[in-house]
Amino acid sequence: MVGRTRDYDNFVLRLEYRLKPGGNSGVYIRAPEEGHISRVGMEIQILDDPWYKNEKNYKGIKPTQLTGAVYGVVPPSQDAVKPAGEWNAMEIRADGRKVVITLNGKKIVDANLDEPLKDTAIAKEHPGLARKSGRIGLQSHSERVEFRNLRLKELK
Repeated sequence: MVGRTRDYDNFVLRLEYRLKPGGNSGVYIRAPEEGHISRVGMEIQILDDPWYKNEKNYKGIKPTQLTGAVYGVVPPSQDAVKPAGEWNAMEIRADGRKVVITLNGKKIVDANLDEPLKDTAIAKEHPGLARKSGRIGLQSHSERVEFRNLRLKELK
């Protein structure tokens, strides 16, 4: 993970990212330093959605794996991603049990993290949803991803 070596709890993170075709990335929030971060922490997914939705490239993409999703748990409510090669603007707001994701000016996730934890299977697979603080990190899963204009504001 990249950034300051301390934990964050409540914050607004604004950033821009650009993927290559087929790109797969993410932003880790409230994450520990070790383990499968999208499970023991949380990952806000960044993906070349159109590429992955094409079954010639990838079969079986789930809504909870699309850009802006709290990975594996909360899907985006709408598609707001720009094509690969273009800059996308993302805002992640983590305030207590609420996580709000805005992509290119559209609110795509407005989640109370206590809701998915009521499902014992999700709670078992994603214990990181219960975390109140942790590290913030940038991930690149496959293709090169670029980030710029990162701004972090802590909330009281």
